[in-house]
Amino acid sequence: MTTDEHYQAELIRHLLAIDSPKAMDAALASLLTPAEYQEISKRLQIFKLLREGLPHRKIAETLGVGIATVSRGSRALTTLPSSSPSSRTD
Repeated sequence: MTTDEHYQAELIRHLLAIDSPKAMDAALASLLTPAEYQEISKRLQIFKLLREGLPHRKIAETLGVGIATVSRGSRALTTLPSSSPSSRTD
């Protein structure tokens, strides 16, 4: 495992240990700049809107992002495991 992979695994363990929305918000706010936090939130919305079937252009307009950002989100969405929280049915 590379150093970066070790750091990422540690980050994942840290985030998984958080037990409430308020604590998660505090953790993310302390780890990320306000712009990074906003960007991650928009990326999640891109995934959500793509799953709902909205056209790329409408998503870009709605979220105030570029078409390239939505397209990148679309490509990333195809690589997500089907067990991601947004796609679970259980």
